[in-house]
Amino acid sequence: MTWKDDERQVLTGADGVPVMTYVRGERAGLPCADLAEVTGPGAVPAVLAGMPGWAVSGGVELGRALLAEGARVLRHAHGMRRELTGDLPPLAPFPAGPDGPPSVVPYDRDPRALLPAWRAAFGPGHPDHHPGGDEEAFRERLAPLLGGRVLGPVLPCSALAVDGGDRVVAGVIVTDREGQPWIADVFREPGPRYAGVGDALLRHVLADAAARGLDSLELAVTDGNPARRRYETLGFRLTGTYLTVIVPGAVPD
Repeated sequence: MTWKDDERQVLTGADGVPVMTYVRGERAGLPCADLAEVTGPGAVPAVLAGMPGWAVSGGVELGRALLAEGARVLRHAHGMRRELTGDLPPLAPFPAGPDGPPSVVPYDRDPRALLPAWRAAFGPGHPDHHPGGDEEAFRERLAPLLGGRVLGPVLPCSALAVDGGDRVVAGVIVTDREGQPWIADVFREPGPRYAGVGDALLRHVLADAAARGLDSLELAVTDGNPARRRYETLGFRLTGTYLTVIVPGAVPD
């Protein structure tokens, strides 16, 4: 059983005692208990009984306990945080391609305009690759993210890089995740032509976020993603490790 306490949902055990709080969201087309925090004994049986087919995202201990009961891993990630009240990494020039350097524009496009570069950035072999087709990946991941159904509404400091033909080649999407500004996605079209664009765009977003008065930015990087080293270079520091798992069973109709 669940009930709402301000902005967080509360999951109770069979005896009606609260055992876990979470934020209701969506992951991979499934209902998601995001930012899950265990508040009492019996959380695992309560999740298994009350959330079949859900994604549950929280600490490693909860995730491993659910894995032992037949759940499967959706994502293993590391949380990172960058304070914006001190020195920021200097801005970097955008590398010039055959038609000049990309231009920075706000996120003001139809979500489908981001799909080609976003999809190419997370191709086969990448830890964040979606194994389905383009339309499925758009429907299950990109559209919910940009629509605010996964990590909150998109913030104005989000930015895109576009080429001379106004085609999106990179993006940094920042959202309001329960009051915490959150870098929900960083992507760029792969290949040497746009090498360095993602780094330059991320530096731009850090500076813009600070200018807008934000104190910090957080993100989660999938275990094994080499981008973690880039984030560390830019001053992001590890805050924790998290597991998102899919609970056994089918979501009730």
